Amino acid sequence: MLRSPHSTVLSPSLLAGDHAALGKSLRVVEETGLSWIHLDIMDGHFVPNLTFGPQTIAALRPQSSLFFDVHLMLDNPHVHLEAFLQSGADQVTIHVEPDYPVAETLKRIKDAGKKCGLALNPDTPAEIAMPFISDCDIVVIMSVMPGFGGQSFREDILPKIELFSQWRKEKGHSYRIQIDGGITIKTAPGCLNRGADTLVAGTAFYRADNRNSFSKEIVAQ
Repeated sequence: MLRSPHSTVLSPSLLAGDHAALGKSLRVVEETGLSWIHLDIMDGHFVPNLTFGPQTIAALRPQSSLFFDVHLMLDNPHVHLEAFLQSGADQVTIHVEPDYPVAETLKRIKDAGKKCGLALNPDTPAEIAMPFISDCDIVVIMSVMPGFGGQSFREDILPKIELFSQWRKEKGHSYRIQIDGGITIKTAPGCLNRGADTLVAGTAFYRADNRNSFSKEIVAQ
């Protein structure tokens, strides 16, 4: 068992909320006592879907004190980064897969006073992220192929969680390990017991019969 030194955080994905009433979907999270909200930004190129833009985040920012955990699923995040930095994001995560200046983009996020993260798709080897993790506040391991909510958790990513957890301990890093996709009461323990500490839940959270119970059970594991 490789438990994280960080406390467990549940970050509900707004993508699974009511898109006609996003402010209300934020309040649903606040009412459970959680402190994070996950904002999935998709461009229709890197992933086959379109979601929010920086204007949506900027409009939501005055309505909530939640920690805005912004996940950029973009082909060219460095081109659009400034708008997201100014939108009210607290943390910005970029993907390692596209061809762009990853290290420079992470530095721009940090220089703006935000927390920065690096995300990997399920089939992306952990080693690809190795040159960048010392600069990261969080590493995001996708446990589904990004693009759509409601997918089933891929158990083949569990060894990747262990690897990042081992690197964190061996190299003295302090990054969080976030798992994004298919998180439920059943899939969360396997992630947490391998060193993850930050879990994104969309469909399972917003469709739970009792969101308070769901949240408490996840965080207490």
